[in-house]
Amino acid sequence: MARKLGILILYFGIIPFGLSLFSIPLLSVGIESIMISTLIPLIIGGAAFGVIAAKKLNQPNESISLYLMPLLYTGVLWAIFMIISHGFYGADIWFYFGISHIAFAPIFLIGSFMGVGSLLLWAPLAYELSYILAFKITLLVRKERLINKRKQWLTILAVMIIAFGTGAAIQMQRSKTVLPSYGFNYGGGYSSTDLTPYSVTNPNHKLPQLQEESTFVIEDRNQMPILDGAEAAYPVYSAFANATYKNIANINYGEEIVTFTNTIYAYERLLSGEIDIYFGAEPSKSQALMAKKAGKELVMTPIGKEAFVFFVNPDNKVQSLSVSEIQGIYSGKITNWSDLNGRNDRIVAFQRPENSGSQTLLEKIMGDTPIMTPLKEEVPRGMGGIMEQVADYRNYKNAIGFSFRFFATGMNPNPDIKLIAIEGIEPNPENISTSKYPFTASLYAITLKDNSKPTVDPFLNWMKGPQGQEIVEQIGYIKLPEN
Repeated sequence: MARKLGILILYFGIIPFGLSLFSIPLLSVGIESIMISTLIPLIIGGAAFGVIAAKKLNQPNESISLYLMPLLYTGVLWAIFMIISHGFYGADIWFYFGISHIAFAPIFLIGSFMGVGSLLLWAPLAYELSYILAFKITLLVRKERLINKRKQWLTILAVMIIAFGTGAAIQMQRSKTVLPSYGFNYGGGYSSTDLTPYSVTNPNHKLPQLQEESTFVIEDRNQMPILDGAEAAYPVYSAFANATYKNIANINYGEEIVTFTNTIYAYERLLSGEIDIYFGAEPSKSQALMAKKAGKELVMTPIGKEAFVFFVNPDNKVQSLSVSEIQGIYSGKITNWSDLNGRNDRIVAFQRPENSGSQTLLEKIMGDTPIMTPLKEEVPRGMGGIMEQVADYRNYKNAIGFSFRFFATGMNPNPDIKLIAIEGIEPNPENISTSKYPFTASLYAITLKDNSKPTVDPFLNWMKGPQGQEIVEQIGYIKLPEN
């Protein structure tokens, strides 16, 4: 008994711990893939020590079950923790799985900081499988045999199949609703597209220029309304500031007058008084309630028109959808494109985060019809670990997503998507201008009624006037109808 315990401690405790430490120097010498830097030492080391163990074997009648126990242990525990966590490696419960495989602690620690939760399984599995395979192959070459009790062997095999099969089934089911990390690369993680071309501090910006001097100019920095808003609205309000705020390029280097923190945070900043004007779509129900609880009255000034569009992969045969079909897709009642005269493919319907401008428009379209749970993705946290967030659109052949027309075709153009007509009506400028397109929306400049800054109201009036509307149109939005 003592000998067996010693084998387990040495080959499945001390040795894998030492091998786990090798991943640190491998990462430090420039091997950026954490999977390669951590699993390669375990695979090579596991195989090497499997051969050594087989050659040192001095009890050929020993049962092979001893060497299968660590693999069985890993499989059963993995299945249990997958069931408890529903397959989410960011759940706190996985800490105890790490404790149960303390020999791999260095790798688990690195994995947690880099947001690679799957190492919890692959680290022990890589070592244990390579050890067992090398051990068995060495015995076959040396023509040595261990005791192979058929009933015991079949029992172990059956438990392994059940354990790993259970975990794999949970993982497969989760893959239908949770995608790998896609992450935002811009704006400190707030933006999915590069906003630099629209920045007032960029000397090579592509903001539109007025044909003549602006009829409205703010010279005093303290009187300049602080602006923030939605990603898709950033070019508009940045252009407004560039046209009316004197010397804004130099001022904005040292102070944040023209800012971007995206829809959700910008709206909160408006209510807290950090900014003066928020640019975006109409607030969601929860945002309107937030304003009411804060005792703030919103003033919504339309400054342009826009279309809320749905798009798919160009290879998708579907050209048009009805409002009821959109509702069916996003309620989860319509799940296959074949139900919409398309291919026999599962519909992968992407959404946007709650309280974002486009998600708010979807909620308005859905009315009282409940929206299904959105696709999620696992992303690394800033200080380590993993969290879940709503997945950004991926242009899979069976995907459908939504956005504002300007963002999808002008600000962040993607030639590999196709805009879907709604009720047979295309989202073109003419149909948007006349509101013939069913999902025509307004772009708003939203302020608080109790804002006392004297330049706010004149600035809003200028936005609605000829010069403001000229900028709106040059950016790519649809200007307001003339009275």
